[in-house]
Amino acid sequence: MKLNSPHLCLSSIVTLNLFVYLLSYKMELHLKIIGVLLLILALLHFSFPKYFNWKQELSLLSVMNRQMMYVHTFFIAFVVFLIGVLCLTSSTELSNTTLGKRISLCLGIFWLVRLYVQFFGYSSKIWKGKSFETVIHILFSIFWTYLSTVFVLIYLV
Repeated sequence: MKLNSPHLCLSSIVTLNLFVYLLSYKMELHLKIIGVLLLILALLHFSFPKYFNWKQELSLLSVMNRQMMYVHTFFIAFVVFLIGVLCLTSSTELSNTTLGKRISLCLGIFWLVRLYVQFFGYSSKIWKGKSFETVIHILFSIFWTYLSTVFVLIYLV
């Protein structure tokens, strides 16, 4: 077969379309997995005050600053929860429509920035030399990478 043969071109188009179809099907599955994981992450936020001992740690802050910690944590959890719901209920639309792909790109950029902050926004003193904290740091680094990769790939395919 010649390189510019109609059969080869048709074969390439069919193969490419099949690849895109399989990738988009897999992306819908990844979005559903992400949705569940984000719902869990959102719910974990409600344990932060107790786990991080905010009652004592934040007691020296002004009322305004203390309440900002609680309110901002709630809204972060709420947004993470809503993104999880969006991924669970709209995986087809997110991966197969123009608007969905644009939303996915924005979410990919959001989680890519979160990945950047994981390494450059937090001091390594938080986790270095501490087994549990190091494991959490590694797991969340992998998680932020997974989220940003899936969302950006959805946009690109």
